[in-house]
Amino acid sequence: MLNPAQSILYSGGAAGTEEFFGNLAETYGIEEVNYSFEGHQINRLRGVRMLTNRELMLKDVSMTYVSKLMRREYTRAPLFRKVLQSICWQVSSGGQIFVVGAIQQDGTVKGGTGWGAEFAKICNKPLYVFDQPRSSWFIWKRDAWAAVEKPLVTATHFTATGTRFLDDGGRLAVQGLFERSFER
Repeated sequence: MLNPAQSILYSGGAAGTEEFFGNLAETYGIEEVNYSFEGHQINRLRGVRMLTNRELMLKDVSMTYVSKLMRREYTRAPLFRKVLQSICWQVSSGGQIFVVGAIQQDGTVKGGTGWGAEFAKICNKPLYVFDQPRSSWFIWKRDAWAAVEKPLVTATHFTATGTRFLDDGGRLAVQGLFERSFER
């Protein structure tokens, strides 16, 4: 089990999954870094790290590339691009990536959350997704999803992102993850 005092959660502080991970991190005494930027609304104010425009540009992504990779069309709005850039900061900072959402038939994760999962794959980060519709954890291994019963946080620097629509199953899965991974 990890010592919470030596751990850091990287996230974005958004409503739903990120907020829930942040609340648990605070309860356990885990340091929290929530990447944000001017004009971005977040629910977690603990550990906010405001990214400058210059820092955001360091993680710039081609919207054409992201849309092609994700097999769906994303808005070209500047705010959405900044959200994707801040997700890149989150994923780059963590040694393990935890996502709550829904794995689709094509292997991508639904919504904007999907970019975090895809970027984790690109960066070869250990990636775990709790698929809410199937109420199961999965790990990305060798270009495919594999079921995993009880994942653990093993990296002292870890990232969490996911759906704004966190359900009771998702909350229980995240609580179990913390209980298995961190000393009390």
